[in-house]
Amino acid sequence: GRERAGRFLVEGAQAVREAVRYGQVHEIFATTTAFERADWLSTVDVPVSLVTDKAADGLSETITPQGIIAVCDLLDVNLEDALAAPTLVAVLVGVSDPGNAGTVTRVADAAGASAVIFAGDTVDPHNGKCVRASTGSVFHLPLARSRNTQAVFEACRAAGLRLVAADGYATTDLTQADLTQPTAWVFGSEAHGLPDEVLTNVDQAVQVPIYGKAESLNLATAAAVCLYASAQAQRT
Repeated sequence: GRERAGRFLVEGAQAVREAVRYGQVHEIFATTTAFERADWLSTVDVPVSLVTDKAADGLSETITPQGIIAVCDLLDVNLEDALAAPTLVAVLVGVSDPGNAGTVTRVADAAGASAVIFAGDTVDPHNGKCVRASTGSVFHLPLARSRNTQAVFEACRAAGLRLVAADGYATTDLTQADLTQPTAWVFGSEAHGLPDEVLTNVDQAVQVPIYGKAESLNLATAAAVCLYASAQAQRT
């Protein structure tokens, strides 16, 4: 339905506020309570319709909706545009959990990444939970999608990026990797990691060192460590 309409729904006060600042918003629906709580709604240059709590619940995908929903244009751009001037890129391959995908998008935004690319069978970046988990970061940096992971890798290399995979079984430690170059970090699903055919097509695979007794890091935490390591290396 999102693809046919060319639009998607954004829920929550923070995400809707960022949509108004940076996105293409067509209209906003809000309950009376949400409208009174979000005083900035009275100043937006977008049609705002007051709806009942029941109507807002019908539009919402959350268990405890905040009562404010925006209708926005789809955000994704083509690969070439997303990689127009890359220095740091996050590539999600086969990440099916929308909460993880949205949180990695938020982390990439915070680390100053140039783009986030959703490759292979990765969740739609416009998925409601993915958008909420990004807390508005989906509006801050280019997003691109491609079912063809190999085409994504080729586009990244053509843009001058070095492909580095985060892999818990890699023999190279994150602290040993040269991260000063423009880099595309490749992240896989939290449950299954990256398949062998992906790992054989990257330039390097590294692991985040575990100094304590934890079995592993979750995807978003590992992505935060990796992306910030690159951001700091590139800035120094």
